[in-house]
Amino acid sequence: MCHILRVILYKLWIVAAFILLSSVITYWFYGFAIAALVFILGVSGILYNAQDLLLYYPNDPPDSRAFVLQPSNYKLPYESIKIKSKDGVKIHMFLIKQPTNSNHIPTMIFFHGNAGNMGQRLANVSGFYHKLSINILMVEYRGYGLSEGMPSEQGLYIDAQTAFDYIMQRSDIDRGKILLFGRSLGGAIAIDLASRLENRNKVWALVVENTFTSIPDMAKIYLKWKCLLWLPQFCHKNKYLSLKKIGQVLTPTLVICGTKDGLVPPRMAKELYHRCGAVCKKLAELPGGGHDDTWTCRDYYTNIQQFLVNVPPLPDNIATFFDNEDKNHKIVHIV
Repeated sequence: MCHILRVILYKLWIVAAFILLSSVITYWFYGFAIAALVFILGVSGILYNAQDLLLYYPNDPPDSRAFVLQPSNYKLPYESIKIKSKDGVKIHMFLIKQPTNSNHIPTMIFFHGNAGNMGQRLANVSGFYHKLSINILMVEYRGYGLSEGMPSEQGLYIDAQTAFDYIMQRSDIDRGKILLFGRSLGGAIAIDLASRLENRNKVWALVVENTFTSIPDMAKIYLKWKCLLWLPQFCHKNKYLSLKKIGQVLTPTLVICGTKDGLVPPRMAKELYHRCGAVCKKLAELPGGGHDDTWTCRDYYTNIQQFLVNVPPLPDNIATFFDNEDKNHKIVHIV
């Protein structure tokens, strides 16, 4: 609690000082009741907007917005891509492709967690590339790394859809084998993308790792404020209601969790698994896995590989559907 207040005051001290000064002036001219109202409304506004500061950490570590490690550091072939989302924000991506037969193998869209940038996940992505022999499209959300803008829930959903639409336009990949992967916050983004009606018949498989049921659920666990039990949902600026949305996910789904995850309770993975609407679904609990290092567990890649082997192909007529969409939909690709 004290740490949270320190973070808020440190980053929003100018606004906090302005509200305090306004309350004092209001008290001087209009009395205690009006001053108290101004103070309460001001503090409520600060707490509402400070939720972004407690969820998104694009500057951790401090150079994350200026320096993004390149796939070439791991000897991975790649394209550095910038595309413009439908609301005009340029987002940065890496497309890492297998050297041969890349148009007949799965392509993973990788959604990372809430801190740093996508370059900090390249060790894990290198494992996907070599152990699973797949292509990977790494997405850097708005406000992260070399992408423009500021992070927000709706903004990140737009970025995910933009990346998905982009990869579906590529003729050099198998559009019938698009795999969504998300870790932690990225899991919530992947679930949202897979749950959307317009995407349900296009996503081949979904894998989420150490992700939560919702942000309000996480707030109740870590803040331990009794008032949160009765707080209306609209008071949460960021919601990420994954438990509600995953019931609308029909694509084959693998839910991974580390049993030693100290941030997101492993029970949330079980709740997501049981609520998932897919007929083909699996829960993989990896002993000893922490929130950020489950991917280093011994059977991590084996579990994903075994799951993907059993994922059925999309309907044969889906290719015709993709071709028809190509004629009507274009993405702005910025060189």
